[in-house]
Amino acid sequence: MDLASRYKGVVGFVFGNENSNCSEDSYVERLLDRISNGVLAEDRRNAIAELQTIVAESRAGQLAFGAMGFPVLMGVLKEERDDVEMVRGALETLVSALTPIDHAKGPTNEVQPALMNTDLLSRESESISLLLSLLSEEDFYVRYYTLQILTALLTNSPNRLQEAILSIPRGITRLMDMLMDREVIRNEALLLLTYLTREAEEIQKIVVFEGAFEKIFSIMKEEGGSDGGVVVQDCLELLNNLLRSNASNQVLLRETIGFDPLISILKLRGSSYSFTQQKTINLLSALETINLLMMGGSEADPQKDSNKITNKTVLAQKKLLDHLLMLGVESQWAPIALRCSALRCIGDLVAGHSKNLDALSSKVLGEERQVEPALNSILRIILRTSSMQEFIAADHVFKNFCEKNTDGQAMLASTLIPHPNSMTDASLEEDVNMSFGSMLLHGLALSESDGDLETCCRAASVITHILKDNSQCKEKVLQIELEAPMPSLGAPELLLHRIVRYLAVVSSMKNKDGKPGYSYVQPIILKLLITWLADCPNAVQCFLDSRPHLTYLLELVSSTSSTVCVRGLAAVLLGECVIYNKSSENGKDGFTIADAISQKIGLTSYFLKFDEMQRSFIFSSVKPAQSHKPLTRSTTASMAEIEDVDENDLTDQKNEDHPILASVFDAQFVNFVKGLEVNIREKIVDVYSRPKSDVAVVPAELEQKGGESDKEYIKRLKAFVETQCSEIQKLLGRNATLAEDLARTGHSHPELMAGSGSDRVQVETLRRDLQEASQRVEMLKAEKAKIESEALMYQNLAGKLESDLKSLSDAYNSLEQTNIHLEKEAKTLKSGGTSTSPDIEAIKAEAREEAQKESEAELNDLLVCLGQEQSKVEKLSARLSELGEDVDKLLEGIGDDMALPEDEDEED
Repeated sequence: MDLASRYKGVVGFVFGNENSNCSEDSYVERLLDRISNGVLAEDRRNAIAELQTIVAESRAGQLAFGAMGFPVLMGVLKEERDDVEMVRGALETLVSALTPIDHAKGPTNEVQPALMNTDLLSRESESISLLLSLLSEEDFYVRYYTLQILTALLTNSPNRLQEAILSIPRGITRLMDMLMDREVIRNEALLLLTYLTREAEEIQKIVVFEGAFEKIFSIMKEEGGSDGGVVVQDCLELLNNLLRSNASNQVLLRETIGFDPLISILKLRGSSYSFTQQKTINLLSALETINLLMMGGSEADPQKDSNKITNKTVLAQKKLLDHLLMLGVESQWAPIALRCSALRCIGDLVAGHSKNLDALSSKVLGEERQVEPALNSILRIILRTSSMQEFIAADHVFKNFCEKNTDGQAMLASTLIPHPNSMTDASLEEDVNMSFGSMLLHGLALSESDGDLETCCRAASVITHILKDNSQCKEKVLQIELEAPMPSLGAPELLLHRIVRYLAVVSSMKNKDGKPGYSYVQPIILKLLITWLADCPNAVQCFLDSRPHLTYLLELVSSTSSTVCVRGLAAVLLGECVIYNKSSENGKDGFTIADAISQKIGLTSYFLKFDEMQRSFIFSSVKPAQSHKPLTRSTTASMAEIEDVDENDLTDQKNEDHPILASVFDAQFVNFVKGLEVNIREKIVDVYSRPKSDVAVVPAELEQKGGESDKEYIKRLKAFVETQCSEIQKLLGRNATLAEDLARTGHSHPELMAGSGSDRVQVETLRRDLQEASQRVEMLKAEKAKIESEALMYQNLAGKLESDLKSLSDAYNSLEQTNIHLEKEAKTLKSGGTSTSPDIEAIKAEAREEAQKESEAELNDLLVCLGQEQSKVEKLSARLSELGEDVDKLLEGIGDDMALPEDEDEED
């Protein structure tokens, strides 16, 4: 049969000869012969049982079965449905043939016969249809083994099986009916549907139409919700497959079943709040469902945004925020992965939703005597947690809370008041009664006392969100002063200056003992300073009030020990001191900063810092926010995998920057920095294209004043000239520096040397060449159109000549008919009397001669015309060939109609 011959070809190609494992081949062949040709029913059943055993235990048996066994067993399933034991045995054998056999020893690249069998069976659509029909059988094991076979096929050949099932009438319906069957079959059908609905929109629609939502929630309720076993996980995975990037299914769920059954899964029951591994997986899957609903659908769906807002509104009305706060904030005994997922859901729930933002800002947690705002509790997680992933998740809440929420930012900024007690004496555990802002500032101050700047870095990230795109908050926070670590160190210090000092401290600590743990602190603090100084001249002025700040920043940009990301961000911060500088004070204006960049770093080297940063891994690999990978049985096989999945994703990145920066530096910040880079380049060029100040030479200054002695006048003129000479010397020195920069650039980057005049000349030359080529193309197009027109004209003329030739041929035929008629008359007359025969013969000869002469004359004229036209066609064909036209295609069909008359002439 075709099935067997195809498999034998594959086996021969893989294993090279037909003699390998010949004993298994012959044994399997004998068993198959007994099954197909046996007389006694008991003998056939024994043969199929033996076949199942060898196929289940031996790869060679699987291979031999695949080469010849499928047609035999499919015949049993098709023709012997009444013999339940035979059908059971055939199905169990098929399950064994499709199940991989794991051996501890053996080459890793060894071919898997089970996979080959799966691929072979999935190619036969008739086999899939036959298997689906077995689901309606009454026998339990027949239905169970059939589902196992379909699951094995779907695992290894999903697309092929999806197409096959879609092409079979009521194929999905039969599978959905299995969800209402006995528990074992229901669970197997559920697992099959989870595989079947992955990235298969058409199947998803049919499954939902068949009442999938009702059946899924009914099964989860029977299994005990989040406290249930792996069946609940499979139900949630199927539910997520139906909702992922599918707005219509989300709307259907919201308007039919509602979100209450889903949210009830998140409700913690009992007093112990124990979290088993399976319960954690179930809760993570339910949180993934919540996240899918808050995404609203696929990016291409025009109704995504409205559906997203509606889903968030309904979820908030169902008290989702309370359950998320319980899981992510209050349940500190919960697994870290679960807390992180709940915190991310809180951030997504409030993002862009004013009512949910207000609800979070007013939410309080704790018992009656010890209640505190939820935002304070989340901030405490940021400052205290030892998990980097929990910090990122909690920081995500504040990022979304402050995004386009000026009222919320102002509310948080208003609490930024230093605690009356010593900021460094109190420990982090004594911050329960502090306000949000006091706790935040306390975290900043505490870092310096114990030498741990990680807490400072986390607090800086929160302040970044509070200040982003809010000029009022920037001005308010600019006035905050922190007391010195020790009274002997002097007066209080501005918050901005304290943060810059921490930035310098990190550099010294890193250079001193090389702790890799601080590699992400500098970039996060630089992000805060960049956000703060953006479009805030007062912040720029405050930053430049301390002279060492500029010196340190120049050194940081040039530092070889810093990462590319740090040098680039420091260059951006330095550029902000130019573009947002409104000061006219000498030594602090934009011209002075640009001059310092030129002298200390070099403009070319400075601008290269931007290019290096944009090519770094952090900036080049940034992507828009995406949902996490779907949770499946494979990704949640163990609790360790759940907790470490994000960590593994981060540490897998090979780059010099800390992997946490990939989460902190989102696409929005990267695009903001890119926009700043363009403005910085333009501003520095503009600064150097104008003089430092407009020098108005007042003639009166060069004239002698009244009562001024000649000696004083000469002295004043001398001072004026010296001042002018000094400024000229500075300009000459600056020009020399720029020239050296340009020379160094030419030696180290020769490709940049051609960036000025030579590039311009080359561009102009290319532009002229392009223009000439365009003109030539237009001329050739016009000439081509003209020749095509002439070719069409000659084609019509040839058709006319062909028609004339056909008319001439018809006339010649008519003349022949007349001649025949005359010959008949002549014969008649001849038979009637012989007296007239000489005259008749003469008349006939004369008529034939005249007709022949007339036809020959017309033919000669026609041949002359055809010869002339043929020469014209040859010339035009040559010209069209030069222009690249297909002459044969143009002349195709010409003269075909002439063949018939010419053939008739030849026959005549």
